[in-house]
Amino acid sequence: MNEDREVLKLVGARIRALRKERGYSQESLGEKGGFHFSYIGQIERGEKNVSLVNLAKIAESLEVNLIQLFAYVDEDFHFTESEVVIQEIVAMLRDASPDSIQLTKNVIREILK
Repeated sequence: MNEDREVLKLVGARIRALRKERGYSQESLGEKGGFHFSYIGQIERGEKNVSLVNLAKIAESLEVNLIQLFAYVDEDFHFTESEVVIQEIVAMLRDASPDSIQLTKNVIREILK
């Protein structure tokens, strides 16, 4: 049973780290995912055994792949070069204007045709 709690704490710590990296409060993350802020806090503290469906919603709200929630803070997890580049692009787009985002989308669409 203790090992179960350890997994919950590790995933919760990872969610907290990702949330803080993005400058989100528990309340704003909760709003994005459709959860109460206290539920986010319980997950981050490892108090809730969160469902896979809710983890997927949290990952989407944090704009990360679901697998990134399992890249524990204290483990040596390696992302592919492509994943690193994609995350850098997403970080740049977060600060961009809506017009710049749309332009970027159009450029990417043309490149990938």
